[in-house]
Amino acid sequence: MKTKDMAYIALMAVLISVCSWLSVPAAIPFTMQTYAVFTALLLLGGRRGSIAVAVYIALGAVGLPVFSGFAGGIGKLMGPSGGYIFGFMLTSLCYWLCERLFGKKLWVRIVSLVVGLALCYAFGTVWFVKVYSAAKPISYASALGMCVFPFIVPDLVKMALAFLTEKVLRKHINIE
Repeated sequence: MKTKDMAYIALMAVLISVCSWLSVPAAIPFTMQTYAVFTALLLLGGRRGSIAVAVYIALGAVGLPVFSGFAGGIGKLMGPSGGYIFGFMLTSLCYWLCERLFGKKLWVRIVSLVVGLALCYAFGTVWFVKVYSAAKPISYASALGMCVFPFIVPDLVKMALAFLTEKVLRKHINIE
């Protein structure tokens, strides 16, 4: 891996961290993390983007306050919203796999991000139900109503913004 690759990966891990702090409080905070994950994948590609997401998760796991609400640590990852954080890795791996199998055509990138987001939602919701139900039982329908449905449209808007960001930045910097 080249120094330039490591710098871009670090920059995207920082972007994800900063975007996690931009938050509207809710049961699962509404943050700009998904925007940053999408942007990292679109700009860096599947491999480097996935590494950036893994670095972000690792930074939080060791206790740096990179998660929403300036939180960090294993406790945050093992809490109710931890599944959505791990779900970002599923989104990244889905994008990387689709990129490897089908190339970098626009339709592939769109479909892979949408499918990856659905994987993130699914994994995060199952996690949320399992962890949250330890204290107070909750149904999957209730969890979807709290943790997924309110976020679908905002996340699709963030995805569109990530595509616009990538288009603008590609004109000014050579990330390949």
